[in-house]
Amino acid sequence: MSETTWYLETTDPAELRPGREPEGPVRFTRAQVPSPELSRFLYETVGRDYRWFDRSPWTDQEWRDRVERPGVETWVLYDRGTPAGYAELEAQDGGAVEIVYFGLMPGFLGRGLGGHMLTETVRRAWDLAGRWPGREATRRVWLHTCSLDGEHALANYEARGLRLYRETVADQATGGQVDMSPK
Repeated sequence: MSETTWYLETTDPAELRPGREPEGPVRFTRAQVPSPELSRFLYETVGRDYRWFDRSPWTDQEWRDRVERPGVETWVLYDRGTPAGYAELEAQDGGAVEIVYFGLMPGFLGRGLGGHMLTETVRRAWDLAGRWPGREATRRVWLHTCSLDGEHALANYEARGLRLYRETVADQATGGQVDMSPK
């Protein structure tokens, strides 16, 4: 079995193509109090069906270290007061901000929330430096997704204006990887 990973980026906030506004009241709110328990819950619930296992063995202290790290933010989408999805942002050197995790809770898929949540996530990535004194301004927002993620993930990222800049294919049986990026 092979797994394709796509790397996407945007280098100008004007490239953002907003998703449609959701029907009904939704809020996209930053979890300003670092909460390892909340982050673990969001990660495990959203990622369960997509084989997000890299953080599964983390200790409570590893979760705490992550959420308390300056420049790491957890944003939660609420639909009528209920968590519907989340995004984790990470400020990196050189003015880059990675959308480390992004996804909806299983019960909120197919309701048109993903495009709106991604729009808001990209906006928060572009203004992240303003919330962290001493951080350089955002010059690039990037993420990666793979063929194990939701069937509409790649299309949503591209529809919001993120451009593919690298593609790799890994053979799960051999562990080998081939870079399919244009030369």
